[in-house]
Amino acid sequence: MIVTIMDLKEKYKNYSDINGKIKRDIDENTLFPVVRGIYETNKHTSGYLLASYIYGPSYLSFEYALSFHSLIPERVVTYTNATFNKRKSKQYKNRFGFFTYRDVPKDAFPYFVKAYEYDTYAYFIASPEKALCDMLYILPPVRSVKDFKTLLFEDLRIDINAFNELNFKNILFLSKKYISNNINILVKVIESEYRQ
Repeated sequence: MIVTIMDLKEKYKNYSDINGKIKRDIDENTLFPVVRGIYETNKHTSGYLLASYIYGPSYLSFEYALSFHSLIPERVVTYTNATFNKRKSKQYKNRFGFFTYRDVPKDAFPYFVKAYEYDTYAYFIASPEKALCDMLYILPPVRSVKDFKTLLFEDLRIDINAFNELNFKNILFLSKKYISNNINILVKVIESEYRQ
């Protein structure tokens, strides 16, 4: 369970040395630091459940979400997250994993993100369409449809069958929220090859 420093100060208000008690809990492996001021009580908690508590507002996207939705074959061990208006990428490492945070456009941020609840946790993850757009947004721009297909199916290793199952209507909606040559070419490919 996630607990904050304020929760612990309330819980240990009758102790003369609250910080000493918190340190003892950490030393005794009953409390685990997540990020400054936030702790976890269960050492076996999966990192994806903690990602939005570490830095936010954020949601799981990019490689992690592409893997989660089986768009790429690799199992991704880094918890990759999207933020907005932070203007700087962030990285955090703790016993629960490695967490990265990168900006996407503010206008794109709120769309096609699903909230899940598990036990006492809430976590947020991009739809497959949103994760793909976010990923294409942060990659260096390509110049042609041919280069784009190489990027998509060889470099990123997007599964062609999973790609064909995407909701292209959602991608076309999202495409207007990004300023990205890669996403512009994605729209061209969809409109020329996938829309009847």
